[in-house]
Amino acid sequence: MLEDAGFDVVGEAEDGAGAIEATRKLRPSAVLLDVLLPDRSGLEVAATLAGDEAPPDVVLTSSRSARDLGAALGAAPARGFIPKAGFTGVAFAKLLVRP
Repeated sequence: MLEDAGFDVVGEAEDGAGAIEATRKLRPSAVLLDVLLPDRSGLEVAATLAGDEAPPDVVLTSSRSARDLGAALGAAPARGFIPKAGFTGVAFAKLLVRP
């Protein structure tokens, strides 16, 4: 979907540790990050990446709703959240636009 929307996908990761490693190595401008990862919370990964020099824009996604994820989702250092059921490349792009 992201490639169809004109994004260059430069990497993928299976878990939080891999996401941090890939992001630090590949230095993408944006990261699509699942909230529910096998080894740790995507919210924790987003916070770790936010502490890096020149961090990427993070967009969170999950099969759960924002309401199910609670207040921690709103406090996460991310550009926004898109539920997987409503995910599109256009929705992703809209969150990355700077006002």
